Amino acid sequence: MSIEQTLTDEERLAQLDLDQLRQLVGLVEYDESADPFPVSGWDALVWIVGNAVQAAHFFQSAFGMELAAYSGPETGNRDSHAFVLRSGAARFVVTGAYDPASRLADHHRAHGDGIADIALTVPDVDRCIAHARAQGATVVTEPHDVSDEHGTVRLATVAAYGDTVHTLVDRSAYTGPYLPGYVARSSTLQRRPGAPERLFQAVDHVVGNVELGAMDTWVDFYNRVMGFTNMAEFIGDDIATDYSALMSKVVANGNHRVKFPLNEPAVGRKKSQIDEYLEFYGGPGAQHVALATNDVVGTVDAMRAEGVEFLATPDSYYSDPELRARIGEVRVPIEELQARGILVDRDEDGYLLQIFTKPTGDRPTVFFELIERHGSLGFGKGNFKALFEAIEREQEKRGNF
Repeated sequence: MSIEQTLTDEERLAQLDLDQLRQLVGLVEYDESADPFPVSGWDALVWIVGNAVQAAHFFQSAFGMELAAYSGPETGNRDSHAFVLRSGAARFVVTGAYDPASRLADHHRAHGDGIADIALTVPDVDRCIAHARAQGATVVTEPHDVSDEHGTVRLATVAAYGDTVHTLVDRSAYTGPYLPGYVARSSTLQRRPGAPERLFQAVDHVVGNVELGAMDTWVDFYNRVMGFTNMAEFIGDDIATDYSALMSKVVANGNHRVKFPLNEPAVGRKKSQIDEYLEFYGGPGAQHVALATNDVVGTVDAMRAEGVEFLATPDSYYSDPELRARIGEVRVPIEELQARGILVDRDEDGYLLQIFTKPTGDRPTVFFELIERHGSLGFGKGNFKALFEAIEREQEKRGNF
């Protein structure tokens, strides 16, 4: 199968072409026929939150997402409210308990707002599940069809770290707005005059935090069960400050659409960001989502105008002569990046611009990264120390450091 044939329906609907995807998410050539567990891309990030009505409004107003579909008591769903939100090829499904006895309420009491299901698009659900089972994975939901007047979707679910799961989705025979049980729905939200069409175009990667000693176990899981390959490894001084440390390895599917950095804490003088996450989330889970944009400056300006808070970067970062020499020329003047706190990193393939929000929920757990790639396939290794020091400053304010 050619790389052109791997474009997902969501990417086509978002009018993204291969050149854009190569820049946005570092898409690479790949032979799907030799993959025992072929993954085409992201299907949806499914959130469980304390108030789905308000969270859906937040993602629309602050993140510029569009409401696309809905399921709730008005559609016959007596268990939950669920809002499907889109931005380019990225899809969030925000769910909250309607019935106090819903399992969603139990999940939220345990973890707070967070991503419960990282759903993936696959061309053959049964093939993937058969391979996963043979490799010892826990199959949570067996392959099955769900249908309505728009066609049929085939689904199955496998367990991942903590209470996180991966639902495998084949929607090639379906034309509805999301899944059976959902109806198309739009919002009455009015954008600010001159607001961009969208603030981000795709999901770049999702970072998972796991407990001490579990990182290699989950790297092996993604290698063995899902056929992912190792992209990068960060240990020791690469990923430490004077006070705290962590270890990280990155796995990716064949075409690099789906990338999972996996973090575990390392011994340090104080509590690391991973320790804090595990404590407040109540175990392993998805720590942050990187959103790919082709204009990080405009996106930051728009999100900040809507009240989104970003981690601060000290001015000394931008005046560091070693950094200035390493990054060379980038498309945005350093002074413009400095004014917004946007970080820069360069590797042998190119450079990237990135910035991180503060946690967006009540607990100090889930946050977001905005990333603009220009050839770089990396994750901002040169910025790790500056980033972690910024996180430590926020931890200290919260009394968790």
